Amino acid sequence: MNSSDRWIRFLRQYGPIARNDNMYDETIQRSARRAKVNPIEFVHPHHDALLTCIKEQTSNPISVILTGTAGDGKTHLCRQAWNELGGDESLWDQDNPYLVLHDGNRKVHFIRDLSAWAPQQGYEWTPERVELLNKMCQGFFEEIGNESFVIAANDGQLVESWRRLPSTDFVSRARHVIEELLVEDRQEIPDARLRLLNLSRTCSAVLFDRAIDALLAHPGWEELKLGVPGDNELFGPKCPIRHNYELLQSPLVRSRLRALLELCDHNGLHVPIRQIILLLANALLGHPDAKDYLMRPKDVPKFILSGTASKASFYNNVFGGNLPDIRRQSITIFDYLDRFQIGHETSNRIDNILIFGQNDPDLGGYFNELVAKDKFYGSDELYYAAKREYIEGTNEDPEKSWQFLQLLISQRRGLFFKIPKKDETELKLWELTVFKFAGEYLDEVVGALKEGKAVKRPILSRMVRGLNRAFTGMFINSDRELYLATSGNYSQARVCRILVDRVSVEPSKGEKIILQFDEMTERVLLSIFLTQDLFVDFGLTLVRYEFLSRIAVEGALPASFSKECYEDLLALKSRLIASYMQREAKEKAVSGATIGINLLALTDQGMPDPKFVEIIP
Repeated sequence: MNSSDRWIRFLRQYGPIARNDNMYDETIQRSARRAKVNPIEFVHPHHDALLTCIKEQTSNPISVILTGTAGDGKTHLCRQAWNELGGDESLWDQDNPYLVLHDGNRKVHFIRDLSAWAPQQGYEWTPERVELLNKMCQGFFEEIGNESFVIAANDGQLVESWRRLPSTDFVSRARHVIEELLVEDRQEIPDARLRLLNLSRTCSAVLFDRAIDALLAHPGWEELKLGVPGDNELFGPKCPIRHNYELLQSPLVRSRLRALLELCDHNGLHVPIRQIILLLANALLGHPDAKDYLMRPKDVPKFILSGTASKASFYNNVFGGNLPDIRRQSITIFDYLDRFQIGHETSNRIDNILIFGQNDPDLGGYFNELVAKDKFYGSDELYYAAKREYIEGTNEDPEKSWQFLQLLISQRRGLFFKIPKKDETELKLWELTVFKFAGEYLDEVVGALKEGKAVKRPILSRMVRGLNRAFTGMFINSDRELYLATSGNYSQARVCRILVDRVSVEPSKGEKIILQFDEMTERVLLSIFLTQDLFVDFGLTLVRYEFLSRIAVEGALPASFSKECYEDLLALKSRLIASYMQREAKEKAVSGATIGINLLALTDQGMPDPKFVEIIP
């Protein structure tokens, strides 16, 4: 095997191939040694927290549970801790799920895969393993000597294993602690010598930063440059792998890709390390005509000479466009990115640039800069020919039209990564996605709150206007107060005209509505205060933000969103009405007060105009 080919052959194993053994820490080291290539490695954000617990606590040490979804790096972190504590690497490579490390007078128990170590469903625990976990549970609450435990397990496996463990006083207390930490999303509780590190709570964008830095800095790229490859050779001037590598180094491309992962986080979609590296490998090597849809070194000259190198478009590969539909839909990261519908969403101006811009004096500048200037994936002869046939209508073959539309999707995806920051507003970048307010959400909401700034008042006003319209089912234009209304005996009705309460947006007698950032959960919260101490927090995810913005701007419930958003808002209203009732119960009713209800009506300008109707007993 050519030494310069090793890196590409090894990198393929990280991609969406049928057998991607290199995506699992259990085999990655052996695969790397066989290929004589260094694996992609970086310091996990939880690395220091883990080592602090088990390395610096020399007396009565703390035990650690690493949990999260598959591919979050639990086993990898365990291996790093084992090595840094001086463990024998050859023992680790034997794939035994349970190992013990003696460090002076200390003993650290490693259960690096609880699912492999615990008995399968329907089988009994062995006495030795029951005794070991009993000791661990006891160590949570009282001294057991200089022994500690490190356990790696998916959260579901963790709860299930402890549920099946024979119950004792310590096991029951430990089970309660673990469940409380998981439910409340905390790392520790007082009086329990345990840290639960949930790797699924790690920001996907932070993991992306570390993964891409490690990938781009890998010495395998420098080996490919040696020998000055020819035009049609691997990593030569015309090589699509080299061009994709250079695109990945571009600050603009990197920032747009990072933004998508950050938005996934704010939609409650965590992307594990395994999926991030799979995404990057596919972006670099993807090609629909290659074996397993990922290029091998020998494919590069063939694709260059056949004129099909443009099918390796980085912009298409990022969304799994090189893969068959069924394969793409089964991969987590492509499922998440597909929810943005980049390439399928567009605007008239974007499509006019792509289709007619070449000969349009007003759009020609954009076309030349964003399309024609890109000699790899923009000024593609396949696209130009298909576009010409489409405009002239010379070929009515449905297959040809379909091929053009696929090429157009790829071009739109390219624009998402090519439109410079200065033209984002002018060309409405985020209209290339289903989340038209996503850019504003990242910059003006998340970005501002992280910097300790207040969100601009027009944005908060839009959120309140959207809530008012969702809560009442009426075309309310007011954004100074939040209106809580029901239909009488059913608060979930689509149209609610009986006013229950109004909450002031600006601070007034304890009432206020604000947007804030929860540092612990890294979520944006819409907080509605009925009194200084009585409030309701609503997680303002990207989907909810888009939903409320569309209602406020367009005046109707967006049909492109699921009913889940609307139901979330109705659940919020129910919580607010319950809090209102709680506040009212604490206030003494004035004896002999008139009994009545407020019926909500609107003026011609869409402003609320409540009418009090007295009820005569």
